[in-house]
Amino acid sequence: MLAARHVVCALSGGVDSAVAALLLRRRGEAAVRPAARDAWDSEPAGVSGGRRPLRAGTAPIRPHAACWPRRRAGFPRRACVLCRPGKCLGPREGRGWPPPGRAFARPGSDALARSAASPSGAGAWNAEVRAWLPDGGTLGDWKAPGWKAQHPRGPRAVVAFSNLHEGYQVTGVFMKNWDSLDEHGVCTADRDCEDAYKVCQILDIPFHQVSYVKEYWNDVFSDFLNEYERGRTPNPDIVCNKHIKFSCFYHYAVDNLGADAVATGHYARTSLEDEEVFQQKHIKRPEGLFRNRFEVRNPVKLLQAADSFKDQTFFLSQVSQDALRRTIFPLGGLTKDFVKKIAAENRLHHVLQKKESMGICFVGKRNFEHFILQYLQPRPGRFISIEDNTVLGTHKGWFLYTLGQRAKISGLREPWYVVEKDAAKGDVLVAPGTDHPALYRDLLRTSRVHWIAEEPPAALVRDKMMECHFRFRHQMALVPCVLTLNQDGTVWVTAVKAVRALALGQFAVFYKGGECLGSGKILRLGPSAYTLQKGKSRARASPEGPSEDPGPRPAP
Repeated sequence: MLAARHVVCALSGGVDSAVAALLLRRRGEAAVRPAARDAWDSEPAGVSGGRRPLRAGTAPIRPHAACWPRRRAGFPRRACVLCRPGKCLGPREGRGWPPPGRAFARPGSDALARSAASPSGAGAWNAEVRAWLPDGGTLGDWKAPGWKAQHPRGPRAVVAFSNLHEGYQVTGVFMKNWDSLDEHGVCTADRDCEDAYKVCQILDIPFHQVSYVKEYWNDVFSDFLNEYERGRTPNPDIVCNKHIKFSCFYHYAVDNLGADAVATGHYARTSLEDEEVFQQKHIKRPEGLFRNRFEVRNPVKLLQAADSFKDQTFFLSQVSQDALRRTIFPLGGLTKDFVKKIAAENRLHHVLQKKESMGICFVGKRNFEHFILQYLQPRPGRFISIEDNTVLGTHKGWFLYTLGQRAKISGLREPWYVVEKDAAKGDVLVAPGTDHPALYRDLLRTSRVHWIAEEPPAALVRDKMMECHFRFRHQMALVPCVLTLNQDGTVWVTAVKAVRALALGQFAVFYKGGECLGSGKILRLGPSAYTLQKGKSRARASPEGPSEDPGPRPAP
């Protein structure tokens, strides 16, 4: 019997990280597995005349209620949302699961034994399919398309595999990244810490608090200010995951707390199964621009979550390979609605009632312009129409606006939107209407791309070009594009169709076949559709100059 796996879970005080810790905790409670080889096939004694009684001290096996057949991108096998692909610990449920109040009665748990022994327990044992049928359910329901028993005799190898260790020992850690004392109590870090501590009390797991205020200021917030001062639009969430959560926190969990793996509440998945995560070791990355393409390696892929709307691989696109190979994402196979249901059924109402945080965490509900002007000096300038160079108004700083943002110009009834910024003069160019051609571009260049699994992908190295998809905002639709690799590791991105409101400083995140390949910061933009239209109009309108020897001309 191996020692329990120590998993350190990052708690933010929200419902997602709380449910992630809950699921890990439940996996730890499910460590007591049936010892008999044929325990899976054994009906409970006294129910349907069990053929082979279970050994003493073991509980009857029934499906855990959060398990259903589903396809997961990158895995051709059937998988369930609590177990990893191909490692379902119970038969697939019939129609009517989960029973009320028994959402997580896992094999070997006390609740499971009670429900099996009680006549009022949900469902009845059926000897033919060797599974529990829900109350009122029939064998026809179980055999209906989509609900057939996937393992008539059960995956005994999984049962034996589960006996190898004692489950998960979970520790919750809250990271304080912003000093609320400097903001006169506006930041909710203290309240989030209290909510995280209450989660640990409910789950009966250890709680730790660690402060990364200094690291966050130096690596995230200072970069945020520098980018805005240069007129760019940074994404501090991506930078925070890179430098704080998957660097500072990761090393704290592994080096100080002795963690075998870390876990977060992100909606994402990797190509590793949980047990494979615990087997990972530190692998030193090569120092060159590109890896040796002949070296033997087994890179971990970052895969999109089952809930495509909540997928958060966008924010993980700069995470290092070392941190990713030792990270578990318990929510990767769940939907947001199901996560909320889990929280409601497990006394996590205090985090369930909290509103989901949107936008930049350290800004909160404050006015962004007032916040940023506390750190950057105002630089007054003008709003100028891109169509006729008319001065429409004034502003306090061109760095306060990003492309595609609505410009607040007093005295104008129609909405005007920012389409370009003149850093030399401090002017902001605006255009009327939300779909003005000046808002659309199809070409950009990134910084050196951080590739997650391969650096860079083999197809891109071989052909110097590669088709894939990209997005530069979370939850926006993926845009088909063609990547062109440069010698310095940067890429040109050519979108198949012009996209709206590309902005410098944002991250272009690349996807292919459900896998997040990596990302690069946008440093250059191609001409807008409006600029190209003006160029074509001028070319058509310009008269042809006289020629000394015109010669024969083609017929019109």
